[in-house]
Amino acid sequence: MSVQSGTKRKEGGIAETVRVVIHALIIALVIRTFLFQPFNIPSGSMIPTLLVGDYLFVSKYSYGYTHYSLPFSPPLFSGRIFGGRVDRGDVVVFRLPKDDTTDYIKRVIGLPGDRIQMIDGVLNINGVPVKRERVADFVTDDDGAVQRVKQYRETLPNGVTYTTLDLTDNGFYDNTPLYVVPPGHYFMMGDNRDNSTDSRVLSQVGYVPYENIIGKAQIIFFSIKGDIHAWEIWRWPWTVRWGRLFTLVR
Repeated sequence: MSVQSGTKRKEGGIAETVRVVIHALIIALVIRTFLFQPFNIPSGSMIPTLLVGDYLFVSKYSYGYTHYSLPFSPPLFSGRIFGGRVDRGDVVVFRLPKDDTTDYIKRVIGLPGDRIQMIDGVLNINGVPVKRERVADFVTDDDGAVQRVKQYRETLPNGVTYTTLDLTDNGFYDNTPLYVVPPGHYFMMGDNRDNSTDSRVLSQVGYVPYENIIGKAQIIFFSIKGDIHAWEIWRWPWTVRWGRLFTLVR
């Protein structure tokens, strides 16, 4: 009798554990699908706003939902549900139009109908140069090799401000053709202007459809030097960028 009772308690404990795990997975799936999804930054195209090794949460609800919002992106429907407005200056994650299995993160520069052009390194929107001012150099220290990069603060027509890098004078993307953003599309650019494959490269990125936008970058919840793996916990004390933790993405 006691053996049978013990077996039932054991089976009941296992069943309860399984139920807890299943409920936790469902909750995690709902959060990832409808609220927040974590992303990490593997490249330097958004420096100085985002650094290699940053981990951030992207809000899925900011612009509504497309089939790209779902795990594995099954084409269950087209268009957006509960669509929200995309503002100029937002930092967004989107699916690359040329390869919709790849996520990119850039800043929204052009809205539908806008005319965008780079002239002598200055961003022009609808024929008007965007205000920019020189600020202190962006300084990197890579194994003792200090590098200084020119840094500018740009202010978009809607008042959004952020900083950009200028690695080289007369860079490849400092002078571009005039881009006219099609209806239902957006023009994306990286803040690291001379080291960003973005909408200026029509053959690789080009104009981004509204449907391809996954969400808005909101907060950096973890950051570690780009050459270190996040799971190397024993190296955290001197490799985690503690000052970047829980900072808002602007």
